Amino acid sequence: MEVSIDQNNTEAAFKLKPFLKWAGGKRWLLPELRKHIPEDYKRYFEPFLGGGAVFFGVRPGKAVLSDLNSDLIQLYRAVRDEPNQLEVLLAEHHKKHDKEYYYATRASKPDSPIEKAAWMLYLNRTCFNGLYRVNKKGEFNVPIGTKSAVVYDNESFQKLSDALSNAELKSQDFENTIEGAGTDDFLYVDPPYTVAHNFNGFLKYNDHIFSWDDQVRLRNSLENAAVRGAKIVVSNANHSSIRDLYKGFGEMRELPRHSVIAGPAGKRVPTSELLYCVGVS
Repeated sequence: MEVSIDQNNTEAAFKLKPFLKWAGGKRWLLPELRKHIPEDYKRYFEPFLGGGAVFFGVRPGKAVLSDLNSDLIQLYRAVRDEPNQLEVLLAEHHKKHDKEYYYATRASKPDSPIEKAAWMLYLNRTCFNGLYRVNKKGEFNVPIGTKSAVVYDNESFQKLSDALSNAELKSQDFENTIEGAGTDDFLYVDPPYTVAHNFNGFLKYNDHIFSWDDQVRLRNSLENAAVRGAKIVVSNANHSSIRDLYKGFGEMRELPRHSVIAGPAGKRVPTSELLYCVGVS
């Protein structure tokens, strides 16, 4: 089933914008996704948090949010627990930002959790295309981008903090998070789009490659969650191997969109993704 989405009119649907850019972000999907989110559920689970666009758009009352990227989860904890201090540190980065400062900062990751959080968000906002990528040593190595704004007008970290106030934030494998979901919980699952035999054009954004074995393990974990009574929506690559893997799993929808991961806008091509829904309309 193919669903047409107007990607130029999504902003009004958002209650709160995400504060960072992340590969594979789902801001464009929220208007369609809202149609499949149950009206009543106990807890919202998201095991591949990334930029959190869906979480901030939905604003659930209780949430369990996780990601394997520990620096990312530390940043979310800083937004939740120390929003004012984070704003102060970002303002300092904003004042000092230039090419020399960017590369010097990139090379000197701080130890303090709050300073590390500000460091990560500063690099996210000023690096090339908002990418997150590390080398084999775990060092962030994305070059400087064209954007220089570190502090945004009308951005409120206090509102972001309020949205996260009832969220558990965990740095862990997706399977551990999914295992916590049961009857009347809602799972939104948006894994890296690895497909069988290749990586579907997506870059390696961190030092852990999401393999095809992980895709299979994810499918099995979601099947178990469905048996426990969880309501589930899964985004994934529109690829024959994914279709085969998820055959018989809920209702499938095909969602057309434009790629936003290929650098220059002129090189972005039409593509599509799959949405699988279990226990929801």
